[in-house]
Amino acid sequence: MAKIFIVEDNPQIIAAVTHELTKWQHTVVTVQDWQSVTKEITAAQPDLVLFDITLPSFDGFYWIQDLRRQSQVPIIVISAADIDSNVMHAVAAGADDYLMKPFSMTVLLAKVQALLRRNRQDSPSTQLDWDDNHFNTLTNEVHNPNGQAQLTPTEGALLQVLLSHHNQTVSKATLLEWLWQGGKYLNENTLNVNISRLRAKLAPLGLDRAIRTERGVGYRLVIANE
Repeated sequence: MAKIFIVEDNPQIIAAVTHELTKWQHTVVTVQDWQSVTKEITAAQPDLVLFDITLPSFDGFYWIQDLRRQSQVPIIVISAADIDSNVMHAVAAGADDYLMKPFSMTVLLAKVQALLRRNRQDSPSTQLDWDDNHFNTLTNEVHNPNGQAQLTPTEGALLQVLLSHHNQTVSKATLLEWLWQGGKYLNENTLNVNISRLRAKLAPLGLDRAIRTERGVGYRLVIANE
């Protein structure tokens, strides 16, 4: 099973989540030093991180951004803070999904399992190609003659969906449903942020125009000279 790192300072929540995760044979690790959160996460090498936003030292947004400088581990933000503004902030910082307190353990487990499955990529084909570009679905790396880009799990999932519909427009509703299982707290603005992040990652490879916006409909991955 998976190793899950919990960045949370509420003992009751830690105990409840730990109890539920260990029932499914997941290993749980928690923060020991609030001044060294990123260091502890990278040392533990977890398969997924659960992040609260309000923390004893720096807030969760700070630590997510700091962690993203050196790791693409899947991140789920769990917070009681205002949902609309903080979803956008969390996604922009590098989170992959969001859950609002109070939450159901069933929903938490569903999100954890979905993100773990997505990150491990059960597909037998680990490389998807288009033009001179190559995408590894296991490592979420894109490379071509111009270089290499490391994507987050959500960015990789987005690219994989667009590649599977190469030169076809994929609606925003379809992308949201596939990526976040129709999570009602995630809207088109959240998707737009992820698309922007993906475009920014692809730009140094000369793929800044590879993802075309079909206004009012969705997005389409196009060939180089279209």
